[in-house]
Amino acid sequence: MLLPSLSLAQSPDRTYLKSRLATEQNLPFSSGVIKGDTLYIAGTTATGPGTDNRTISVEDEAHQVMNDVKRVVEQAGMTMDDIVSIQVFCTNLANYDTFNRVYRTYFHGHYPARAFVGVNQLLFGARFEVMGIAVKSRK
Repeated sequence: MLLPSLSLAQSPDRTYLKSRLATEQNLPFSSGVIKGDTLYIAGTTATGPGTDNRTISVEDEAHQVMNDVKRVVEQAGMTMDDIVSIQVFCTNLANYDTFNRVYRTYFHGHYPARAFVGVNQLLFGARFEVMGIAVKSRK
C-alpha cells in the first residue's frame, strides 16, 4: 500500500498531507490538502513506482485504493461518510461491477456524488485511480 504513513505540513490556512512514498521520493504532490472543513484528496492508486498490479486481483486492487483513500480521510480527522464527491478513473470499464461491490463497503447510508470514467492508461499500470473531496460533518 502506498500510504502506510502520512506527514503533515502546515501553512497559515492549509494543512498538507503527504505519503511516506511521496516524501521519500520527493514527488511533487500532496496526498491531501485541508482548507477549513474541506479535504481535497489527490488522485490515489494502489500501485506506485516498482509495483506490479498484475499480481493482485481487480477486487484486491479496488480494496487497496479505497483503503489508501480512507487513510488520507482519517488522517484529516474525517470519515469516509464525509466524502461528498469522488471521481474514479478506470482502465477497463468491464471492472465497473467489481469496483462497485468493493466501493459499497466503504460507506454507510448515502453515497457521495461520483463519476466513473474510462481511461486508456494510468500511472504504474494501475487499474483504478480515485480522487475526491470531503467536508467535515458538524455533529
